[in-house]
Amino acid sequence: MHRKQLIRQASIVNEDLIRTGDVLVEDGTIAAVCYGEAPPELRHDADVVEAAGLYLLPGVIDDQVHFREPGLTHKADIASESAAAVAGGVTSFMDMPNTVPPTTSPERWEEKYRAAEGRSHANYAFYFGATAGNAGQFAQLDPARLCGVKLFMGSSTGDMLVSDPQALEDIFAAAPGILAVHCEDEATIRRQAGLARERYGEAVPMALHAQIRSAEACYLSSARAVELARKHGTRLHLLHLSTARELSLLDHSVPLDRKQITGEVCVHHLWFCDADYARYGARIKWNPSIKTEQDRQSLLQAVADGTVDVIGSDHAPHTLAEKSATSYFAVPSGGPLVQHTLNVMLELSRQGAFSVACVVRRMCHAPADLFGIPDRGYIREGYRADLVLVDLQDSYTVSDDQLYYKCGWSPFEGTLFHSRVKKTWVNGRLAFDDGHVTDICAGMPLAFRQRRRSHSIPKT
Repeated sequence: MHRKQLIRQASIVNEDLIRTGDVLVEDGTIAAVCYGEAPPELRHDADVVEAAGLYLLPGVIDDQVHFREPGLTHKADIASESAAAVAGGVTSFMDMPNTVPPTTSPERWEEKYRAAEGRSHANYAFYFGATAGNAGQFAQLDPARLCGVKLFMGSSTGDMLVSDPQALEDIFAAAPGILAVHCEDEATIRRQAGLARERYGEAVPMALHAQIRSAEACYLSSARAVELARKHGTRLHLLHLSTARELSLLDHSVPLDRKQITGEVCVHHLWFCDADYARYGARIKWNPSIKTEQDRQSLLQAVADGTVDVIGSDHAPHTLAEKSATSYFAVPSGGPLVQHTLNVMLELSRQGAFSVACVVRRMCHAPADLFGIPDRGYIREGYRADLVLVDLQDSYTVSDDQLYYKCGWSPFEGTLFHSRVKKTWVNGRLAFDDGHVTDICAGMPLAFRQRRRSHSIPKT
């Protein structure tokens, strides 16, 4: 048992309001939320954290990370990247299955949970990877621990790229809860890549990445996924939307708890545009690609008005040596992001894109609601004490000596942020404290309440 703590006179950002108050943490949970001053009996025998002038947020829930374990641990592992997560205010993560070997059997899924036990600074869950032949195994997975099934309708590793029409029908029909999908049309990508190779050989300019992995490739695949979801009544979650056109597939007028089709945008698609390839090159090579400034502005507006439901990182580290390959085709896509997602969103809020309360809605409340995570994502009495204390007036410039990523670099190096994470609590225990990750690995497996499948909608 650890001592109770009173976070005193913070600006509490919760459920679209910002109010000054005290939060009492005891035995890993939020024991009391008092707007104004906590009464003396609650303050008695508590360790006090003076938080006047600071903002207290629920812990960020990141619905898409690649922590690279097992098999790719020269790039990252659960211990290193969860440390980076809590340094950035992320208290829970959902890890993707494209590891080596991939997480495409119930046995490998269970192995990942065992690997995280006692080693993760943040709470954790693991997606199950869909292949052309494993839809029959979905029923073997414990729905109370399953964040979702991940389907790659675009580039991936091993046998995880699924394009066979019947296999896709089987996966959409059998997915037991959320089916999270990477959507890019592989035929379109191959055609564009072939044209680029004919013209440039291996020396394709990095700026052409946005044309090779084009807006058309994204929309064709996303529209197909929506069609299949409507046919089978699947709970579809469209990951890392990167184009304005894809937003037409979402409906912001439907409350989140009734949505059959939801969407995520990642911070790099909100921060960068295709003009930035000239400066950053391979460091911002992601799949899906960074698109136009018009796309970026449309995505920002979709975050503000609720068309987009959640914000993720798609944290996918590679070593600098891998990112420094001379051939466009040899440079892997992805980069480390999880330590700075909250900084990016708060910076965009400072620029006027949306409110701080909206940041909390998209990064904390909505992921908990969308995935059915009980007792997290809000500052409420009885909820788990996953909390982040942020100074919105403390500026710093990102440098490599501040990073917790095993790969040792960030696309945000040299960027000035005007906010700083001061403290992060995971299950009531201090995981990050004034610039230092503690040696406490308080992360727990996330639990989920699965929502019932929608009724199938006939084709018209």
